[in-house]
Amino acid sequence: MPKRSPNRRFPARAASLSLALACGASAAWADPAPFELSGPDLRIEVTRDGQTLPIARVPSLAAGDKVVVHGALPETQSANFVLMSAFLRGATNPPPKDWIALARTWKAKEKDNTLTLTVPKEARQMVLLMVPETGGAEGVLMDAVRGKPGEFVRASQDLNQASLDHSRLEAFLSAIRAQDDNGPEYLRTVAPVLARSLSIKLQEDCLNKVIESQASCLVQNRESLVLNDVHTSSLAETITGTPTDLALQLANTREGGAGYYSAYIAVARDVAKIFGAFNNPEFNYLPTLTTRQGDRMSLLLNAAPSFKKPKSVMLTAMPAVEADIPPQLRSTAKGPICMAAGAVLPVEGAPLVFSTEFAHNMKVRLTSASGQTLEVPVRPRVDKGGYVMDAETLPAAFVGDVKAHLHGVWGFVPFEGPDFVLQRPGGDPWKVSGDADGLIVGRNNEVVLEGAAPGCVEEVTLRQPNGAARPLTWKALEGRRLGVTVPLTDVPAGEMKIELRQRGAGKTEAAAQTVTLRARVQASRLDALEMPAGDTQGFLTGQRLDQVRAVMVGDVEFRPDGLTREGGTDRLRLVAQGTGKAPAQAGSDKAAVKLEDGRTLNLPVRIGPPRPQVQVLGRTVYPGPTEQGAKALDLGSGDLLPDNGEMVFSLKAAPGMKFGPADVVEVAAAQGDAIARLEAGKGLSLESPEVLVATLRAADLPPATFGALRFRVVRKGPGGQGDWTPLTTVVRLPRIEAVTCTADKCAITGRSLFLIDAVAAEAGFAQPVAVPQGYTGRSLEVPRPADGTLHLRLRDAPQNAVKLVTG
Repeated sequence: MPKRSPNRRFPARAASLSLALACGASAAWADPAPFELSGPDLRIEVTRDGQTLPIARVPSLAAGDKVVVHGALPETQSANFVLMSAFLRGATNPPPKDWIALARTWKAKEKDNTLTLTVPKEARQMVLLMVPETGGAEGVLMDAVRGKPGEFVRASQDLNQASLDHSRLEAFLSAIRAQDDNGPEYLRTVAPVLARSLSIKLQEDCLNKVIESQASCLVQNRESLVLNDVHTSSLAETITGTPTDLALQLANTREGGAGYYSAYIAVARDVAKIFGAFNNPEFNYLPTLTTRQGDRMSLLLNAAPSFKKPKSVMLTAMPAVEADIPPQLRSTAKGPICMAAGAVLPVEGAPLVFSTEFAHNMKVRLTSASGQTLEVPVRPRVDKGGYVMDAETLPAAFVGDVKAHLHGVWGFVPFEGPDFVLQRPGGDPWKVSGDADGLIVGRNNEVVLEGAAPGCVEEVTLRQPNGAARPLTWKALEGRRLGVTVPLTDVPAGEMKIELRQRGAGKTEAAAQTVTLRARVQASRLDALEMPAGDTQGFLTGQRLDQVRAVMVGDVEFRPDGLTREGGTDRLRLVAQGTGKAPAQAGSDKAAVKLEDGRTLNLPVRIGPPRPQVQVLGRTVYPGPTEQGAKALDLGSGDLLPDNGEMVFSLKAAPGMKFGPADVVEVAAAQGDAIARLEAGKGLSLESPEVLVATLRAADLPPATFGALRFRVVRKGPGGQGDWTPLTTVVRLPRIEAVTCTADKCAITGRSLFLIDAVAAEAGFAQPVAVPQGYTGRSLEVPRPADGTLHLRLRDAPQNAVKLVTG
């Protein structure tokens, strides 16, 4: 049984399904029908603390409420109906006689044809019963209510909840049918919004069908579309959940008791079973769902009532007697909302605000930057997924950022919704944040614009000097700013105009707001060229370095290998061609910089100290202790570091380089920054000025570290960072508890077997057994090896194989 929220009327009961199966032999239920027959109407008003509401706006009753119920029968009504009301106070506490009242709807006087009731203090439910006029009906119905009140309590809960679910379903169906007014293509956009707003299961495959078939597909199996949500408990979702799939397949057969299955039919069967003991030659009970609009409550039947013996008693649930607890609406806005005509405040979390009138008098309180407030009415629009603002014009103070708070009334109590940030065009024009002459032709430029309402911008266009227009991409930034990318790779220098169009402003050129910029050609500016002595790389800084083709230092040619921009400065990495290197001695030299336009510029080059260069002399891996009860894995030559072990490796300095106590070894993953730092006394030991010994413990690495590792030597001063060099691969080891073999196969038993990529009986992996990703089992079946040794590829290092002895 699912947990109930404080505002749920009852838990959806899987008993409905089992009852449907148990009653399969009944001829009366051999071909059940949904609630599609229109029954009589009632006019109902509820008054609390001097305020009167129509029944459609009343989610629940409260002690002391005045309830007035009229029959709303047509003038041509030929059958007379007795209308009975009954308040209930629990399954084990029969109501007193004065909690049951009668009205004869055909009588002329209001005191005879109308129920005027006051909800008693201890009442928890209220039901209405309508039965064709017959002698003795009153006494029989009163005895039934007082004799077994618990059955009426259950029926009230079930029918009340089913009516709420039905309201969501009907709202979904009505919106789908309305697509005819908007064109069939509208469905692909609106169907997901409807499903999310009403918590309806969307048949996504329907949207892949031909357009003409989408609507009919979406509303198939409609009684199973309603899902559970935070404010109501859904019968359909509980009954059609995974635990009962097999039972549903049976119920879907004639032998199972029905031609098809419906959550609402299950309600009818439940109520029929509940009241089976009351049925007699005079009366039987007919459950009804209700739809509410204004003060009118219409009954929906799943079977035609009988006006002959046994006459039908139509049973209707009124709202439960409990506190009005408004739902928790949540905003789904991704950022500021444009406050144009028809602006939508997107919400989710309470489907009943779209399918009922419980939430009413909804407004949004607007607060301007100056503190001025204004109340604006809003309307729920399920196809928009939120509330639509009705205001077309607002005072001039409401421009730029405007705070908005959604609120209203839920039944009789105040209803507070979420907050939003709205934006409205107006005030100061758009302007460039920074240098309006800072565009450079031949590259993409990032321009920041400031304006009153970035959320209202729906199109940004570049107007080039020749009048041609080009759409631009943009993104919202913090504050009231837009970041716009202006591509000028094939545009001549000159004046440029950026045109911004706001929602509802029209598509004409005159309707756009214009920001004027100037694009200019920027020649390359060379600031500095630095190279480590004897190295194969260097760095050139300046501006417009994308025009650099090559740099000559003596007879060695360096070519561009990656341009980055740091602030307002370009930084160009240069790599020597062939076997060339920078001069071996630190000092200064001359370089010739060749540009793409054919020019050659001379620039001093600073030859700095050589970068640290080292050679790995040796590596030794010390595996961690094998867990008790686990089998050891042979990791081979030492290329793999288990996640509980440590590695000792030694480094030899390049000729002319000496290690010192300030030197550091950084360790990093294959991509990204350093994750470990070894220092003198903390993982590093000097064997001599030329040899350094390092100890790396896997336990000192960040949690969940696995895969390839690399290292570099870092020392103080210029050129202090060496090249990244591959070091080892950290592997997580499965816990192998046993290997059991038969004549032709073996079974590996253990935990974390998902860490194994594949297993083979021989080292060449000619016929490996692959382990599925995410494998959670405790055993693997593999071929038996001829030499008693299985070969495993670990998922963290599939290029290496480890050994597992079967004996």
